[in-house]
Order: sequence, then structure tokens, then C-alpha cells
Amino acid sequence: MRYLALCCDYDGTLATEGQVFPETAAALERLIASGRRPVLVTGRELDQLQTVCPYLDLFEYVVAENGALLYEPSTRKETRLAQRPPDSFVAALRARGVGPISVGRVIVATWEPHETEVLETIKERGLELQVIFNKGAVMILPAGVNKATGLAHALKRMGLSPHNAVGVGDAENDHALLALCECGIAVANALPTLKEAADFVTTGARGAGVTELISALLHDDLASHEPELTRHHILLGMDSDEREVRIRPYGENVLLTGTAGSGKSALAATLLEGLCEAGYTFCVVDPDGYYETLAGAVSLGASTRPPSVEEILKLFRSPDQSGVINLSGLQVTERRSFFAKLLPHLTELRERTGRPHWLVIDSEQAPAEGQQTPSVLQITARPSLLEPSALAEVNLLLATGNSPQQMIREFCQMTATPTPGMDPVSLHTGEVLAWRPQVRNAAPFRLRIKPRTR
Repeated sequence: MRYLALCCDYDGTLATEGQVFPETAAALERLIASGRRPVLVTGRELDQLQTVCPYLDLFEYVVAENGALLYEPSTRKETRLAQRPPDSFVAALRARGVGPISVGRVIVATWEPHETEVLETIKERGLELQVIFNKGAVMILPAGVNKATGLAHALKRMGLSPHNAVGVGDAENDHALLALCECGIAVANALPTLKEAADFVTTGARGAGVTELISALLHDDLASHEPELTRHHILLGMDSDEREVRIRPYGENVLLTGTAGSGKSALAATLLEGLCEAGYTFCVVDPDGYYETLAGAVSLGASTRPPSVEEILKLFRSPDQSGVINLSGLQVTERRSFFAKLLPHLTELRERTGRPHWLVIDSEQAPAEGQQTPSVLQITARPSLLEPSALAEVNLLLATGNSPQQMIREFCQMTATPTPGMDPVSLHTGEVLAWRPQVRNAAPFRLRIKPRTR
């Protein structure tokens, strides 16, 4: 699965006038049964929430007070994520006639039209506080605290990346929530500005919209919405007409092929740099130690010592960690068996956590039959060196060197794919011949890879 966490606002999203309908709770139970993990992200104070919502135990974490408080329903443990404004600040507001005022574990809240008095009090007292609005509510929090910062704490504890999360909301204070998540969704009753910022908008309002979203997640993991989810697509390079060529961050299976000395490793490093810049993690299976200094990744193993499966899995416990698995310390004949031992563990990890987001195999190792996995970059001197099962899911072929057309022909022979028409082409440094074999009538095209910035 790509989307493992549903991060949901409460008022106006999950709840209608403060109440969650039983059918919405039933949808959350179906979500949990699918292996996905719900998180509640709300501006409400925890005491209020516990009074009005009988379904908190359905959530793995509750991010309350607009990101300032983390609550784990299963243990009843609370964690303050910021320091509450001083009592003297609250007293000063009351002295100005501001009211009603609610004081939570961290948050201080009132209502419009008291925002002017609030801002003047913050300025007069020289406090580093911010004001956040939410449909008439005026929330005062330490600077930098919002739903995104609170959710980031929750996801880290869950071992999940924001790239595997869906956020859904309805109001001003949900902008940060939607921006953090890989997919940000507004319910039909959301404010117009939030709808504009969202990846898409549900047809249903409030709880009905959340139920609709859950049904879409269970149906195809939002794959049918992929045309709307382009903000995270990774720039690969430019075609001969200077048009951008981008790849999806999930679901691409890329083959990079070309003879020795054709620049495959450098081109792979460029692609991985783009993933790293966008916050996606990767695992590089490196047989010869070519990627030891890859930016943004920790290298395990050396020419004197191969890594162990245990230390590899330990490395990827962190949701933002990329790694290079250096197998140069193994005999060539031992590398295939090591990879065969490692792959089921990586596959299970990716199914459970969505990470590492990409698997990069720079060798003649191939996923075993029945273990094809999404978001893979395979690098090889010739397609014929790989098993047909490893080529079957390739949806983007990048051919380098002096004979890129031959690489495409060889791929077609190995996969029983009709060979596309190709004019002779001579590639320059940094260029590849790109082809989408699963797109009907697609023709190969010259692609200039985006240059590295490091």
C-alpha cells in the first residue's frame, strides 16, 4: 500500500456539529481492518474532545490543540509538544475584556472579534506567539506550532513518513495538515481557499466525505486519483522540445540500461538526488561500492566486510532514512544469494511501512518470481542479463551509451513486446533514450537528465 495513515480533522470534517455519526465510525473500522492507521488532528482541547467523541480509541494518535499536544488513546499518555504561554499573558487578555478564554495544556483560545486585542497584547509583552484562525476561533500558540508539526511527531512515533499519509480537512488551520501529507483532501463543505489548495475535493460533506475517502482508499489506494496527485512528481529532465519529463514518486518501475562507461551510475545518482530532495527514501543494492558517497544516504558494508540483514533493517527503522547496501565485501557468487535473503525482509518492511520508498538494484539481481514490488530502479549493462520476470513490470526504460536502440530491441525480445519504430540517434553526455513500453504506440524520445546540484 502507498497510503498507510489517514490524518483527519475533527470539527466540520469527521464530525457534524461536534458529533461523529455511527456510519463514519464504521468506515474508520473498515479502514483499520485494511491495515491502515487513523490519526485525529484537531484544534480542540483534549478534555473537550473526550467529552464529545466516544470514538477516540479508534485512533492510534490524537494530535490536539492544533499541534501542541500528542495523545495516545491506547495508553492514555499525553505529550506536550510546546510550552504554554505564560499565565500573565492570559491575565492581560482578561484585563482587556477578552472573553470567553479557554486555556488548554498549551493552547490559549478565544473568539473573534478579539483578535485585535490578542495581537496587541502579544506585541506589548514581547512574546513569540502566533495567532491561528479557525472559523471564528482565535487560537494562540507558540510560534511554529501547527497541525503539521504535531502530525509529524505522531507519524515519526508510528514509523511512517508523511509521504505515506492522507490528510483531510475543512478550515483555515488545515492548510499545513494538507501540505504535509502526500495527498491533501478537502471535504465538500471546506472553505474555498482550502479547496483550491487540496489535491481533490470529496463530493460528500463532513463525515460523508470522510466515508467517501475511506471507500476510495479501500478500492484502489487512490490510484484512480493519480492524475490529480501531480504536485509530488519528480522532475527527471527535459525532452528535445524542452518539455519537462516527470515520474511518479510511487508505482514507477524503471530500467536503466547501457554498456559499461555509459554513465549509468551518474544518471542513477541524479535520479536519487531528486528523490532525496523531495523527501523520499531509497535503498540501493550496490554490488561494487559505486554509491558509497551518495548524498542523503548512509552506507552499510565495505570491501572488507559485508553488511548483515539485521543492521540493514535497523537502519530503515527511521522513517526518513535512505541507505546504500555495499556488497563489495562478498564474492560475486555470494551476492545473488544475499539479495535473495534480503529481499523478502525489504518487501515486508515496504508493505508494513511504505518505506524505503524506492528500491534500487545496480546488479544482475532481480526480484524473485512473485515478488515484484513497486517503485524500483534496476540498473544493468544489458536487459538480457535480467530475468524476464524482472522486466515484466518495467514502465519506463532509459537507455544510455552508443547503442540505445539495441537496448530497447533487446528488452522487447526479452518481454515479447512489439519493437517501436526508432530513428538513428546519437546521445550526448547526460542524455538517454527514454521509452514507455506499457503506453500504446509510445515512441522512444531523447531525454536530457536534470543535472545534479551537488
